[in-house]
Amino acid sequence: MVKEAKDSSIPTTHRCLIVGNYCHDVLIKDDVVIAESLGGAASFISAVLDGLSVTSDYISKVGPDFAYSVNHRPITSPSSKTTVFHAHFSTESKRQDRILKRVTACDPVTPSDLPSSTFDFGLAVGVGGEILPETLERMIDICKVVFVDIQALVRVFDPVDGTVSLLHLNQTGFWPLLKRIGFLKASAEEAPYVDVEEARKWCCVVVTKGKEGCTVYSKDEELSVAPFPAFQVDPTGAGDSFLGGLVAGLVHGLTIPDAALLGNFFGSLTVGYIGLPKFDLRLVQKVKDEVLKRSLQHFGSHEKQEDEPKRLKPLDHEEFQAALSAAKVVPAHSIKECKWDLHSSPGALEQPVCNGHRRLPLNTVCAEPINSVDSKP
Repeated sequence: MVKEAKDSSIPTTHRCLIVGNYCHDVLIKDDVVIAESLGGAASFISAVLDGLSVTSDYISKVGPDFAYSVNHRPITSPSSKTTVFHAHFSTESKRQDRILKRVTACDPVTPSDLPSSTFDFGLAVGVGGEILPETLERMIDICKVVFVDIQALVRVFDPVDGTVSLLHLNQTGFWPLLKRIGFLKASAEEAPYVDVEEARKWCCVVVTKGKEGCTVYSKDEELSVAPFPAFQVDPTGAGDSFLGGLVAGLVHGLTIPDAALLGNFFGSLTVGYIGLPKFDLRLVQKVKDEVLKRSLQHFGSHEKQEDEPKRLKPLDHEEFQAALSAAKVVPAHSIKECKWDLHSSPGALEQPVCNGHRRLPLNTVCAEPINSVDSKP
């Protein structure tokens, strides 16, 4: 938590450990490739945590064919290729739902890949089956609080074409570890694959619900957290950005409801981009200022409960929501450059790499607003 500040940045002494592979994402509409992007939950989460000055270590694996430059260097596995996902969209789908397929898979992260140091927060955020039960158990041993995105635990892949499907958590080797983690995040589509009522007895369960925002379930409480208006173009990474915002808020001493609100905020930004987002620097600075202000306002109450973030919604929670909404107002050109129409693009020749992804010439649009984000990772 922040005890003093000399400028508008947000210093922090907390450290996070992020475990999950980078990957190559290919977006395909009607069998035509429309964009290629740096993918993997770690890439979306780092965009949030780096922007909010959260010191973090990243353990990710890629192959020698890894095509992108990243701020946090991954481990190169000489014997395997980088994980590749194809996301298939169709003009017949009004909501831009997708079929996700894993084309190649890099080596998993093993316990020996993790550092020997300890961390305040750990995030298990695999996307392609790279988190092993023994790796998660090691994370629990070296991190005070562990956050788990359920997709890292329950995804299974068709052996023929790699189509992603889900397995119930109690049918995996991760189920016995549920009692030892701090937070479990799931989208509304993934929630049926975990017994929320059982899981909330042991950890805090956060379910993202698209236009309804998110709901936080603890042992004795159930709390809804409001969404932010968004222009949805591509849902990829929205859940990862949500988790990054949630963790960043807790690192900086916010209550769980305020931190979840910050997660909703970054999720709502991410759906306005094709692939990896490039957040407007002025917007991020405004958010950092608001988080710092919020942390200082509630310093007294947190000082007594540093190891257990407050779960009750603060009386001025809506004021924080309004402040974040105000920060979201940035010059139009900063947003328009990243709005693309997945449904009207004919596809064309590839353009140079920009912001961690290759963009193909797509049609800019002013999409219909929705009330929140589709939190599919």
